[in-house]
Amino acid sequence: MRNAWRWAACALITGVLACPAIASDHLDTPSVIADPRADIGDLYAWMSPDHRRLNLAMTIVGHSFSDRLAYVFHIDSGARIGRTTGTIDIVCRFDATQRADCQVGDDRVQGDASQPEGLESKQRRFRVFAGLRDDPFFNNVKGTREAYNVVVAALGKGLSRDDAGCPQLDAATSADMLNTWRHTGGGPARNLLAGWTPASIVISIDAGAVNRGGRLLGIWATTENGKGQIDRAGRPLTANALFVTIGPDEEGDRLKEAFNRATPAMGARFVPELQEGLALYDSFDGKCGNQLLAAPEVHSPTRYRAMAELLADDRLWVNSRSGHCVQFMAVELAQLGRQRRYAHDCGGRTPTQDATDVYRAVLVNGTTTGVSDGVDRDERDQSDTVFPFLGAPEVRK
Repeated sequence: MRNAWRWAACALITGVLACPAIASDHLDTPSVIADPRADIGDLYAWMSPDHRRLNLAMTIVGHSFSDRLAYVFHIDSGARIGRTTGTIDIVCRFDATQRADCQVGDDRVQGDASQPEGLESKQRRFRVFAGLRDDPFFNNVKGTREAYNVVVAALGKGLSRDDAGCPQLDAATSADMLNTWRHTGGGPARNLLAGWTPASIVISIDAGAVNRGGRLLGIWATTENGKGQIDRAGRPLTANALFVTIGPDEEGDRLKEAFNRATPAMGARFVPELQEGLALYDSFDGKCGNQLLAAPEVHSPTRYRAMAELLADDRLWVNSRSGHCVQFMAVELAQLGRQRRYAHDCGGRTPTQDATDVYRAVLVNGTTTGVSDGVDRDERDQSDTVFPFLGAPEVRK
């Protein structure tokens, strides 16, 4: 059923480029597509308003959980981005009847966690929901591919690149590209994932159980079997947006397969490829060198090294001492971008944020605004405060 939906989605997207990612990590590599129950769609992580609880959500592209897989939230803690000294894993497994077995250290939840209130662990350190929910990710996929094709056409006409690899888009091409991005087929923007209800694991856990290494939490998720790691998720879009953005699918699949099996500590191997994708994104506003962390005076691909290294780590960063969670990438913006106005935001990613537009703006113009795919919110209500946070599935008559 899911694979049929995938290919139906692909059929909607035509032009120079082949099948894209649908959600942050939907429409993944062939090995992940083979079992949608191993395919992580999206990862969310943020603090409760009183900053006493870390809230987590992992959506799975399939409509059920596999009894042959482990679903793992990895939570690293430290004082600075990329420098963590503590690690704790939340590991969830399911039997053939979808009963959950989730464990954090010596604390555990077992049973049917599919009711909205979920189940509380034996030591009351965490609560788990596991079942179908509305996918809070929204994205104008077709419009995005149409926008990419504007750049592809310009490159096909001999558009030059600077020494850092950034295409030299003129003002008219840039305006056309950004305008195309805000529409779908020339009309109003549409969310391709409207109404999608993936299997979802939602957890709310005491902050003190996860931040022993420091206030900053680096969070990533994996699906695993007896042979190792199958899929990996952190920030939205990194692998699907930046690996061979406008090149052959086979090459992009090769990189994403390797990325899915890597850990944040192995990120250095992906920096050269990410630099190429970052150079392309930097061009979209017609101004090369204004991407966040770019070194505009550097006339080589190393202009984008700092951002490539940050994204290759691919962890969601959360400030566990703040219950104010408004700005996606706030921790990175405050610490690396030196934008102190975000210092008291928890960062991470909540289910209500338009994180993809922020992510794209950071890569296009170095700010958090000014780039939009025209879809600004999900069709169903999501919550940052009421467990299980993700909206209830649509009831179809």
